[in-house]
Amino acid sequence: MNLTQQFSTGLGRGGLIVASGLARGIDSAAHKAALAEGTIAVVGGGINISYPKENHPLQEAIGERGCLIAEQPFDTQPQARHFPRRNRIISGISIAILVMEATPRSGSLITARMAAEQGRDVFAVPGSPMDPRARGTNNLIRNGAILAENADEILQELASSRGLRLSEPDQPLLPFNAPRLPDEAEIEEARPRILSLLSPTAVNIDEIIRLSELAPAIVMTILLELELAGRIERHFGNRVSFTS
Repeated sequence: MNLTQQFSTGLGRGGLIVASGLARGIDSAAHKAALAEGTIAVVGGGINISYPKENHPLQEAIGERGCLIAEQPFDTQPQARHFPRRNRIISGISIAILVMEATPRSGSLITARMAAEQGRDVFAVPGSPMDPRARGTNNLIRNGAILAENADEILQELASSRGLRLSEPDQPLLPFNAPRLPDEAEIEEARPRILSLLSPTAVNIDEIIRLSELAPAIVMTILLELELAGRIERHFGNRVSFTS
């Protein structure tokens, strides 16, 4: 946690706002260290629900001195399927993602993948190959993530992009309608159908959508749940399989 605090404090003093998911451990340490300079917490449930319970004082402090973001309505209790959606918001509002530690099937790796798909830089802290918590970050570096050992390295890497101003176009390039998110009943009904199409042999996600005749949003939600639970793994070519 000390290293997380050092990164978070250094990035805050360097003019960056630290965003995270207000979870136990690394998330909490990052928020606490960045609170003085500015931090954003993206929560998985309703904005008035503290999860985990012990982070209630921290969530209140961020609400008063930083920024809280929630996609779910008030009073919504966090569920497993909410966290991938939360993580895509974290990566989406960020100019870069830093992964401090990650086991091979960590949710942090899903966030890193989302960040890469959104065109964000991904930084990772290297660790001992004997430490299972470092296997995910070491693999990220092996596959193109930027190695980071301190906050100054990240600030230097991002120096050229931080001055760019973002603005909306006068007219949208394409009409945009927000997709309807599947509800719990739809997901429960569709889950057995998706499971029946999965096997230890990798199958293309587009093929799963075609064979299941389900909306892509439902298929992707269920696959994310299974990935977080460690029941499936992703392969190159947009393919998935049951974990061996």
